[in-house]
Amino acid sequence: MANQKILEQKQKIIDEVKDKYTNSSSVVLFDYRGLTDEEIKQLRRALRDAGADYKVYKNTLMQRAFRDLNVDLSAALKGPSAFAYSNDEIAPIKVLADFAKQHPALELKMGVVAGEIADQAKLAEYATIPSREGLLTMLAGGMIGLVRDLAICLDLYSEQKQEN
Repeated sequence: MANQKILEQKQKIIDEVKDKYTNSSSVVLFDYRGLTDEEIKQLRRALRDAGADYKVYKNTLMQRAFRDLNVDLSAALKGPSAFAYSNDEIAPIKVLADFAKQHPALELKMGVVAGEIADQAKLAEYATIPSREGLLTMLAGGMIGLVRDLAICLDLYSEQKQEN
């Protein structure tokens, strides 16, 4: 039988995983094997710059936490797994996907975005979505085009009225 102190420590970790999961908009499990210490530091820095973070927990403890939350991520909890989380739904996915392009050792496994389980294909799809700033820039560009076209039409109309 395990020592009571050890069981309490494990329960504390399980509660921490559950807390991070419930307080985050997105959670991504990824395999970090093959990355050097310097690359891991770069990844952590990139995640923090995007408002995200990650932590490595034992798979068995993560499984218990996810089981308590009624979330089935057991397929992704084989081999070493890191747990990235953020209040931004897309930020950790984009950072991890961009980092994986430069460092093939990093592999996205599975995640939960806005309460829905996302497999590797879905994560890859989410990674192609432009950032919030990019979407706002596209919106502003579209609106400027409409305003420009309206200004041209009004100018032509006023010139036509002046000729008559």
